[in-house]
Amino acid sequence: MNAARNQARDDDPRIDGEPAPGGGRPVDGERAVLEGPDINRALTRIAHEILERAKGPDDLLLLGIPTRGAVLARRLADRIEQVEGRPVAAGSLDVTMYRDDLRLRPTRALGRTDLPRDGVDGRIVVLVDDVLYSGRTVRAALDALNDLGRPTAVRLAVLVDRGHRELPIRADYVGKNLPTSRAETVRVCLAEIDQRDAVLLRGGQR
Repeated sequence: MNAARNQARDDDPRIDGEPAPGGGRPVDGERAVLEGPDINRALTRIAHEILERAKGPDDLLLLGIPTRGAVLARRLADRIEQVEGRPVAAGSLDVTMYRDDLRLRPTRALGRTDLPRDGVDGRIVVLVDDVLYSGRTVRAALDALNDLGRPTAVRLAVLVDRGHRELPIRADYVGKNLPTSRAETVRVCLAEIDQRDAVLLRGGQR
């Protein structure tokens, strides 16, 4: 039961966009594994890695998976703009209707899909999310993206990779690899939503 309840932000029990419990403050049993400065450093490193592999920002499109993934995509775009001196395309990709657990979970609020006017064709699309867990959210994002066009390449950036993959999906850019048990929960708080930047880990029975 605990493992099922703890599935994802890959299978986040919160409604998208809802502030984390405690407004970003740790609740009982939680400890911070990343604080604001750590998150900033991780995002700066990921931004440079994205730029290096893409050989510049011209064809880049950063698409965040709502809600916290969209915030992270915007932050990465801002960092790339600071390096390159020109903006990089960024938006969001709602995957709600592509999830494979719709019949198993309560009704989920639809997120926002926000694409540049010229779409995704010919772009190097970097999907951005906060936590990579089972891989099912990313699979849904790939299905959603396939309905929108044909990118040149699709890559994945995540702030935290906590393991326990159920599908053959691997992130190209990772802020922190965080080994966890399935009974543990990982909670990402971002200032734009939760008034604080932190990654919080809560233990469980192993």
